Amino acid sequence: MSDLDEHGSLHRLLGGYLLGGLDEADTDRLDEHLRDCADCRAELDRLAPVPEMLQHLPDARHLGGGAPLAVSPAARPSPQNIEGLLSRMRAEQHKEVRTNRVRWLAAAAVVLIAAAAIGYGIFTNNSAPQGPPEAIPSAELVTARFEAAPGSSLTGSAAVTQKSWGVAVALDVARMSGDAPFLCLVRNKAGATEQAAVWGDTPDGKAKVSGASSFPVNDVDAILITDKNGKLIGTAPLT
Repeated sequence: MSDLDEHGSLHRLLGGYLLGGLDEADTDRLDEHLRDCADCRAELDRLAPVPEMLQHLPDARHLGGGAPLAVSPAARPSPQNIEGLLSRMRAEQHKEVRTNRVRWLAAAAVVLIAAAAIGYGIFTNNSAPQGPPEAIPSAELVTARFEAAPGSSLTGSAAVTQKSWGVAVALDVARMSGDAPFLCLVRNKAGATEQAAVWGDTPDGKAKVSGASSFPVNDVDAILITDKNGKLIGTAPLT
């Protein structure tokens, strides 16, 4: 009998092996075959739940005529033997999975290294020489000193900072006099004004106030301070 015929013959005995229906000679032959045949061990693992499933069937303990199923206990493969074979097969499957995983990770690492090398080469070869970085211009800041109006002793300054929406105005003034509240007005070159801030009286006549206007910085002509009645207290010309 050829090895292929022997394998097929023993493969057909797996069901009887699990159910304990083989004689001792066939059981020994199959035990020896399973030690070297991965295909039969895989099939044994697939069939392993069958005996337990049969035990739960209503008529599993009897055959067609009600006769009890009688199998010699000596003919059954020992549970230790079956479990040993199954454990061996599962260990081999686990080893194969781990081997395949390691191979896949190694291949992925090679691909990533190659891609990184190509990307680095493209970057270094195609990049033009870089000169010193260009300085980013800061927002335009204009500072002007206040000129006191007749009858006023106002001193101080106004700082105007360019913004995308207009200008921010920062006042630092002293020797304020007049009827509060005081108003800060931004006047453009056409003579129009916008109120930028308003504040009350201070005990020492000093104030630091922030405000804003929608006029662009290149259209601002002057910053004005008036009292509540519109009386001019001081002017900080920007042009």
